[in-house]
Amino acid sequence: MKVKLTLVAAKNLILSKEVAEKKMQRIALEIAGQLYGETEPLIIIGITGSGMVIAKKLFVLLETLLEIPVQIISCQLNKRNPGEITYSEAIDFNSKNVLLVDDVTNSGRTLLYALKPLLEFYPKRIQTMSLVERMHKNFPVKIDYIGLSIATTLQDHIQVEVEGEEVLGAYIL
Repeated sequence: MKVKLTLVAAKNLILSKEVAEKKMQRIALEIAGQLYGETEPLIIIGITGSGMVIAKKLFVLLETLLEIPVQIISCQLNKRNPGEITYSEAIDFNSKNVLLVDDVTNSGRTLLYALKPLLEFYPKRIQTMSLVERMHKNFPVKIDYIGLSIATTLQDHIQVEVEGEEVLGAYIL
């Protein structure tokens, strides 16, 4: 009789659904405070996947907190080999406030490449948000709004789990 063994990575919870929700509420308040008195619209760009789920949550929260128009679009790119970067809509980013949102920041590469199309414009402000930030940046990207900053080994993998439009939590694998 043959027995098939499978290895299952142990998941260590670092951010529960409830804590993630509170962190996103806090971040939305910080963003609203930063944009208080602004007249130019805010465009939220969510990195497809978990980043877009987080961006949608922030969009809902910020719509009630801000007096300026808030728009959300997605950014599609291959995180492992970012070649072509596409946004879901063609927008004039000149003089706009831009918030780029992702789930986990590891090296900073994804956010750096996601910013590339914005170089064709002159936005008023570009800020970044990440639910979980790791301390292994290889690229010069500063995260303006962070849910949780954590020091890990290079071998650790952090995953933000989502289901539908809900963030279920974040785990170290």
